[in-house]
Amino acid sequence: MTESTDRKFGNFADFYPYYLSEHANRTCRRLHFAGSTCALACLATFAATGRPGWLMAAIVSGYAFAWVGHFFFEKNRPATFKYPFYSLAGDWVMYWQTLTGRIRF
Repeated sequence: MTESTDRKFGNFADFYPYYLSEHANRTCRRLHFAGSTCALACLATFAATGRPGWLMAAIVSGYAFAWVGHFFFEKNRPATFKYPFYSLAGDWVMYWQTLTGRIRF
């Protein structure tokens, strides 16, 4: 697996191109999209039922799909290990850009 270098990012705009480079593999991006969609469904179910288990299911589904994509297809460590907040924001920006056709699905 490739390791990311110790980079310092001053803001999300500087981080996002790096984030996209860590998601060059199409299958990895698809798994991220699937995991984020499952996480949204779990959050909606939590909102409808109030059952807290759905919050845990949202977290697990979101990360499980993404990490499979990184470890088995992208062959790198998820950016969330070094940049957790920027990475979470990157997930949702990439999700939106995929949903709107800006990033190839």
